[in-house]
Amino acid sequence: MHQPGPIRRDHLAHTHVRTALELAQVGLPVLPLRKGKVPFGNCRTCAGRPPACGGRPNMKTPGPCQCPAVCHGWAAATTDPTVITSHAWVLAWRLAVAVAYHPAGAELTVVDLDNAHAVEWARQALPATRTVPTTRGEHWIYRGTMPSANQVRPGVDIKSRMAYARWLGPGNGTMTNLPSTVLALLGKEETTPARGAVVSSSPARAEWDRTVATGCRHTERYIRTGLQRGLDMVRSHTESGAGSQAFGVARFLAAQHSECPGPCGMDAIGRQIIAAAVSVGVPEEYAERAVTNGLQGVGGTP
Repeated sequence: MHQPGPIRRDHLAHTHVRTALELAQVGLPVLPLRKGKVPFGNCRTCAGRPPACGGRPNMKTPGPCQCPAVCHGWAAATTDPTVITSHAWVLAWRLAVAVAYHPAGAELTVVDLDNAHAVEWARQALPATRTVPTTRGEHWIYRGTMPSANQVRPGVDIKSRMAYARWLGPGNGTMTNLPSTVLALLGKEETTPARGAVVSSSPARAEWDRTVATGCRHTERYIRTGLQRGLDMVRSHTESGAGSQAFGVARFLAAQHSECPGPCGMDAIGRQIIAAAVSVGVPEEYAERAVTNGLQGVGGTP
């Protein structure tokens, strides 16, 4: 009567190990996840004070550890088949409920979309890439790394450096490079520096006027009102979020001109948005990327 339990666990462990070895072979550093879909806790040696493990007691960097167990969360992730199939790891695999991987260890970033609203936002705001269905949403996977962060917007987490993501299959679509629109989600990229600090040189202040919009179907008042509203919204983000807001404003204004024969002077509008972002501390190069991507998109609201 009790036999099916161990047999089932052994079969599941074998499946996890096989998956882990396949992923490791293509360069994905892997680790097992226990009940709750979280990493295994540190062993007594690694959890001691001071920790005696040597290599990564605080999960600041990946790398070797004197302890053979699955300690230190994401930092334990490995592509070494001898570690994955070692006695200590096999014991962990028998208790594991899933396989995880360290995205940045494979030069990847996972945008974790936790619900349908987040997925819909991504489809409107982010460039298409490899997508993997999850229980409640999707993982969007890009080439490139960045700092990880939770709740960068409702239902959206970033998993890249110093983080792990569950392996849920290869997904669909062509993987593309990490865009500035994803980088713009991270407040640390946009935090306003101390007063007096120089972030970059200011972009040229070329303001929009009717002479550069000879093919625009809108009135000058309509354009100036919308632009000023957008610039005010960017400048209001004095602590963080100005880069992301600049992208949204550029995207919204571009959508207003999608049916114009042109030209509409969008270059001048873009330079003003960039200048507004730089004025509240966004690095110029970063602001330029966000605005350029926004102007190339359609739809949305600032």
